[in-house]
Amino acid sequence: MHTVGELLRQWRHRRRISQLDLAIAAGVSARHVSLVETGKSNPSADMVLRLADQLDVPLRERNRLLLAAGFAPRYAERQLDPGAMSAAWDAVERVLRAHEPYPALVLDRRWNIVMTNRAVDPFFTDVAPDLLRPPINMVRLGLDPRGLAPQIVNLAEARAALRTRIRRQLAIAPDAELTALYEELLAPDSEDASHPIDSEVVTSMIFRFGGRELRLFSTITTFGTPMDITLDEVAIESYYPADAETAAYFTKSGADAQAGTWPPAP
Repeated sequence: MHTVGELLRQWRHRRRISQLDLAIAAGVSARHVSLVETGKSNPSADMVLRLADQLDVPLRERNRLLLAAGFAPRYAERQLDPGAMSAAWDAVERVLRAHEPYPALVLDRRWNIVMTNRAVDPFFTDVAPDLLRPPINMVRLGLDPRGLAPQIVNLAEARAALRTRIRRQLAIAPDAELTALYEELLAPDSEDASHPIDSEVVTSMIFRFGGRELRLFSTITTFGTPMDITLDEVAIESYYPADAETAAYFTKSGADAQAGTWPPAP
């Protein structure tokens, strides 16, 4: 089991911050940071959290730091549902509904789907039933030949973009299960290497859907200054049309919703 000093040093190296820079940011001396990291000084709970804040340590890992220092965890982890977190649940539902007729969904830190809006449903029409059993993993769903993969025209490009996103996510907050998923489904290959994305401002997802091609790009929304682990780790992914034809399709979908024929047929 690692000491709190060892864990803090790991996070400091991960963030590529020197002891001096961390000390200045936290308002303490570099000597004190050194003593904490070597175990020669026992930090208070407030000091652990002050250093963790400057290192941008996720809330889940801040609890681990506190436990290693001999203190009780500070951050709760509750289910995102109408009972445990009604205010947050209502806020997320409002965001999802307001984004219709465009698709939007909520993902946890391991890319499991927590919630969706109604515009997502038609895309799941031809997906194998076992892939839609909870927890539904978006990475597996998107890359499985029985999932969304046959619908994605630019699959290699989308896969390369997904690999980049998850690799960055793991650099910020390592996770064993997400690492295993990455190694299983996103190992680099020559096909992906032929689809560079560095020059793109945004990578579109091109779906072959209902006899047409839909081009979408996404944005990600997270909770600001959360005090709950669940809220710290969820993200709302909202999709937008990337061309006029796609916008027209979803505009018609919105009109169909007003007429009571939602969701649109494939």
